[in-house]
Order: sequence, then C-alpha cells, then structure tokens
Amino acid sequence: MEKDRKAVPNDHLANERTFLAWIRTCIATIGLGFVVVKFSLFIRQLALVVGTGTKLPNHGYSSIIGITLVIGGMLLALFAYYRFKSTQQQLLAGRFRPSSGIFLGITTAIILLGIILVAYLLQRVR
Repeated sequence: MEKDRKAVPNDHLANERTFLAWIRTCIATIGLGFVVVKFSLFIRQLALVVGTGTKLPNHGYSSIIGITLVIGGMLLALFAYYRFKSTQQQLLAGRFRPSSGIFLGITTAIILLGIILVAYLLQRVR
C-alpha cells in the first residue's frame, strides 16, 4: 500500500501524458479500422474494373473487422477519459491506488481479438 502523500505537479503532468498516449492509441485504432474497411471496398472495386465485371462474393470479414476496430477505438477513448479523471481525483485526494483489473481486461480482449484474426487469416490461406 502506497503511503498517502500530496500530489505534486509532475504527478498530474504524468497523468496527462498517459491520457494523451491513450488518445493516440485510440486515433491509431480508429484509423486502422477505417483503412481496413476502405481497403476492402477498394479491392472489390478493383476486381470489378480489372476482373470479369462480376462483383466479388462478399464472404470476407474485412468490413466487420474494420468497424469493430473503429468501435473499439471509440470505447478505448471513453476508458481513457474515465481513467484520467479517476487518477486525477485520486491524486487530488492524495490516495492514488493503481488498478490492474482494467488492464487485464484490455489485454485479454486484445489477445482474443488476435486469436480470432489468426483463425480468420489461416482460413483465408487454405
């Protein structure tokens, strides 16, 4: 248990830097989701122009993955703001307590998403 102490400006500045790092991650995740969806649409259009003139069958999951990434980035932004405000209140009260449960949840979600993506990619390679 950390000893109660008064927060100094460096603590608040570190909290802000952490929040901004989370926001950069959110922007990158949303941008990646956008690119995945747009690239999928681009490939379909390219197939129409270059191919036989028939539309490619739509059994890929690129759009779902891209939209999921955009939604995930938005939810991550909400989490980042919640975490920033929670840490700020704890610092002002002089009772900061680190939390690992939330980070375990995020790590688990990312690992599950990775497993799903690997399974999807392995299915497409065969």
